[in-house]
Amino acid sequence: MQNKASPLSVIIDPPGVQPAMPGDTVELYIVITNQSDRGAVIDVFFDEASETLHQWSNSSRESLALGPQQSSELTFQFKIPTNTLPGTYDYTLVVDAPEHFPEDTPIQYPRQLKVMLKEHTVVRVNDPTFSLKPASNPRNPIILKSKEALQIEVMVDNRSNRVDRFRLVCSDLEDDWYAIRYPNTGVEGPGILAGTSGLELNPNTRGKILLELKPPVNTLAGSYSPTIRLYSANSPDLVLLDLVYIQIPPIHLLDVELYTLRGKISNSFGLYEIKLNNRGNTPRDLKLNIKSRDEEQLYKYECDPRKVRLFPNKSTKVNLTVKPRPWWRRPLFGSALSLNFQVSLQDKDEYPLPDKLPEGTLLWNSRPWWQFIPFFITLIGSIVGIAFLIWFFFLKPPSPAQLVAFSPDSINYIQGDEIRLDWQVSNFQQISKLEIDNQGQTNNQSQIPSAPQIFDFRKGIPNKLNNICQAQLKYLTCSNYDTGVTQPGSYTFTLKLYTQGQNKPSSTESITVKINEKPAARVGSFQLDKSQYTSGDTILLSWTIQNPDQLAQLKITGKSDSGSENVLATYTNDQLKKSCQLTSQLLTCTKISLKTPEPGKYTFALQAFSQSGQPPNSYQIESTINILPKPLQIVFFTLNGSQEPNIVLQPNEPVVLQWEVEGEDISVQLTPFGTVASEGSLNLVANEALPNTIQLTATDKFGHSNSKGFSVKVSTPTPLPSPAPFMPLPRFNRF
Repeated sequence: MQNKASPLSVIIDPPGVQPAMPGDTVELYIVITNQSDRGAVIDVFFDEASETLHQWSNSSRESLALGPQQSSELTFQFKIPTNTLPGTYDYTLVVDAPEHFPEDTPIQYPRQLKVMLKEHTVVRVNDPTFSLKPASNPRNPIILKSKEALQIEVMVDNRSNRVDRFRLVCSDLEDDWYAIRYPNTGVEGPGILAGTSGLELNPNTRGKILLELKPPVNTLAGSYSPTIRLYSANSPDLVLLDLVYIQIPPIHLLDVELYTLRGKISNSFGLYEIKLNNRGNTPRDLKLNIKSRDEEQLYKYECDPRKVRLFPNKSTKVNLTVKPRPWWRRPLFGSALSLNFQVSLQDKDEYPLPDKLPEGTLLWNSRPWWQFIPFFITLIGSIVGIAFLIWFFFLKPPSPAQLVAFSPDSINYIQGDEIRLDWQVSNFQQISKLEIDNQGQTNNQSQIPSAPQIFDFRKGIPNKLNNICQAQLKYLTCSNYDTGVTQPGSYTFTLKLYTQGQNKPSSTESITVKINEKPAARVGSFQLDKSQYTSGDTILLSWTIQNPDQLAQLKITGKSDSGSENVLATYTNDQLKKSCQLTSQLLTCTKISLKTPEPGKYTFALQAFSQSGQPPNSYQIESTINILPKPLQIVFFTLNGSQEPNIVLQPNEPVVLQWEVEGEDISVQLTPFGTVASEGSLNLVANEALPNTIQLTATDKFGHSNSKGFSVKVSTPTPLPSPAPFMPLPRFNRF
């Protein structure tokens, strides 16, 4: 089988096992070539299982973009720690281009890094040495096939002056990989036998140790470089090392078997099992298909799983289902139809595949005789159907008119809204008349007599319905039929259809529609500006009214402690619109003035009366409002503008008395002049008739009194003195 060439070419240097020493820095070079005709982004990284190499590498992942037929080189560095133990470290290098080559990538390259034990001693002249035969190196490894054994002679030279005992160790290999044989006699050389666990040599003599390498059957193909160490009993700290380079060639043996689980079917699918056995020493990445051995592929198939990764000396099973198609290719009668196919494999790494792959056959049975029954039933049904169509279009009597839908135009009516009806009738050409009846009852339990509305359809759609009805094909749709009903209540409308030639209605339907009353006006809030007033003060009220459009009037009442209730103020809707803020849903009134009632304790309430005549909605203030009486007080009492209690007047001097008194239901007495008003003045003249005492006394209805007065004195005029007689002065003559 010819496999598709990979679009990527990868060259790795060094190609095999990469040696290193603790403390060294080694480099790995990768050259990637894009052999395709399109550009690609390529990722190169170490797989997650290579945890140790991730720690040693300066970068465990690199990416590069390559155009068609373009190449580039990447370098990975490994810094080996100084405390690294010697041994072989396996890792996998992955080259992946998931976006551009998803079917051909990822490509995995198993790799090995060989860390050898670093010598800490210097070989001196008298120190022992050893050599391996046959010799090998990384460029010329020893080819060792599976199940074969490799004999290696280890030549040991004891260059010291003492008898020494030598022991050979292969720490990199499992015990089943090798066998060490020390000589039993001195025939092979000058060495003397000291047991089977070591080789004893006399001074300045040479001996031979036989090392047999025999890889286990399940050993993978690849390069191996185990470390050989020779221990000296006289110099245990001496480190003597060498490497054996082995190349195990790949073996590509793959067994493919096909087992039939269900190979003859009628209505189900064929079931098979493909068994894969990897008898080689390399992992296999396989993709399974089947191909037809006939001229036509009359089936579809499914492999589960479709892709398989098979390790050496392992086997797996793949379920194969084959379903024939198309359904009409199944034989009607006679022998079964043979569907021949062959298993097809594709190897991702293009390893050799078996020359002959298994073949299979699926037998598709012919149809049983009873499957023809549906055919005859279909034939009979077709004849019946044709007869029915002839009857339906040519012989069937016309269908009577039927009421398809009957409903109001709304589900929520409020007082003032008019009920309108909608209906739809099928086969309306068969209508002789249409009747609408209304049986209603208002909220006050009064019946509304209404004669049925009858519409004659014998000459077509009546003129009264032309504007609201529309005919389309066999349907008549009428919308917004006015019933004239607007009052609150529950109404039952019945629509009856009469088909031509029939006295009874062919279709009848009733619906009940309710008109709700408009929501009554309600007091939302009510408050006073203070909780205590003095008689004569102005009370400022604020309130809000909901549904103000239904408000007829407002009443403010005050209930005293004695239980008597008085209406303090009444407001009409027109009055409130001038002093309040009105919206569609709320009437807001603030600082509406009201005179205080008689002194006492009151409970104020606001009553909202609706236009519908419903009981008023009342809102009562919970706290008691205290109206205090006005205190008795003589604001002023003056005589000629003076309030001095003792006043002296000149004869005939004008006298003006002025006073003002405040109080609740007061009586004012001006002594000795009698009862006077609470506010006034009196003009007098100061003479002998003017009383010496003038007093103003005020008394309220509660018996409280207050008084002020003046003590008045009219002065007596003083007589003028008589003039003295005139006496002329004598004249003196100076000369």
